Amino acid sequence: MKSFLFITLQYLVPHHLLSRFVGWFAHTKIQWIKSLFIHKFIGHFHVDMSEAEREDPDSYENFNDFFCRALKPSARKIDHASLAFVSPADGTISQLGAINEQRIFQAKGHEFTCEELLGGDTENAQLFHNGQFATIYLSPKDYHRLHMPIDGKLLKMTYIPGELFSVNPTTVDHVPNLFARNERVACIFETSIGPVALVLVGAMIVASIETVWSGQVAPFNHDVQQFFYTNRDIFLKKGEEMGRFKLGSTIVVLTPSDTIEWQNSLTAESPVRMGEAIAQIKT
Repeated sequence: MKSFLFITLQYLVPHHLLSRFVGWFAHTKIQWIKSLFIHKFIGHFHVDMSEAEREDPDSYENFNDFFCRALKPSARKIDHASLAFVSPADGTISQLGAINEQRIFQAKGHEFTCEELLGGDTENAQLFHNGQFATIYLSPKDYHRLHMPIDGKLLKMTYIPGELFSVNPTTVDHVPNLFARNERVACIFETSIGPVALVLVGAMIVASIETVWSGQVAPFNHDVQQFFYTNRDIFLKKGEEMGRFKLGSTIVVLTPSDTIEWQNSLTAESPVRMGEAIAQIKT
């Protein structure tokens, strides 16, 4: 019953209006508001501030600054082995496995296609025909900067407008095409294994999605926006930051057919940390 009410409420509330409203509070520098938000958040979600570059909660200028906090260089170790394909984020595996032609598994009874996920981009969707995918959920307590799983040169970024449903496990299980209907930013990189897509999926009360090369991308407007970078030298090495969420969300990774093999130990609900090997590159 609780799940039904939670899902039903999400269909009724104005997602974007709510998210922008919360975004104002997350962005304000009013001392008592930002301090209240930060301290309550740390206590409720048991955030480990000992990993943060700035451990003092009062050192952050607003909640967004805290939420996207940098970690100490020693807090995460990047697996630099040549065949290691690493996790782009701290979080929990929602699902991972093979793409069935164009279809990506979301949850029991729910699938979506690469073309839907990439905003109707048929040409790029074909690049991942029978490839591999991983969906990683970032809970509120997680580190919210996103990093490269492999060395790559940016080719294209697409902003895709959409809804802002929650992406927590309950919603994933009950809302069809969730990751292909929420607001998102799809980034295509050229890598040693071919094209790799990193799709940053927005969620309810996410104030914005940012990339390191363009700053804030979402919220944008109501139209699909495509940006091409083939003539610009935007190259990011494995482990380098590529983007961030202001409040929690999900990243979906797509790779071409017969290029990587997921670690056998990983299944749905497996915790992962940014920089650890989640797959081996095939040779």
